[in-house]
Amino acid sequence: MTRRWLLISVKPEYAARMFAGKKTVELRRVRPAVARGDWVLVYASSPRKAILGAFQVETTLERSPEDLWAICGESAAVSRKAFDEYFKGSRLAFAILMAKVQPFPEPFLLDQIREHLPAFHPPQSYAYLGEGSQTGDALLDLVTPALALILAK
Repeated sequence: MTRRWLLISVKPEYAARMFAGKKTVELRRVRPAVARGDWVLVYASSPRKAILGAFQVETTLERSPEDLWAICGESAAVSRKAFDEYFKGSRLAFAILMAKVQPFPEPFLLDQIREHLPAFHPPQSYAYLGEGSQTGDALLDLVTPALALILAK
């Protein structure tokens, strides 16, 4: 079965919590089309500006913000205030439950990525990789050695 690859942008503090094992749920206002077994590359936004690692999708949830908080608020490693601000005005809230969260041995810095892919721009929220996207395919090729280490675990 072909797996989908997703590249998400997160604030550096949330990325650090992911790779420290404190954040096991990624919250989203818009549901990405991922399923159990798909892989997600984690890009830490400014000031870090680097792809730090990856995780595998365990499952996704779609609920009202109130129900989602009750189910996985603590696992999202955000305050209730930040959660409420993020989902303000949203009727639905989405969560990606993470499995096999693995940092890369060395991060892929934005400047380093652009040496190989000058047209690369990190997504504001998320972007699908591969699937015929020249930049997405090239990015996957660039990180393949680090991905191989993760997939072998």
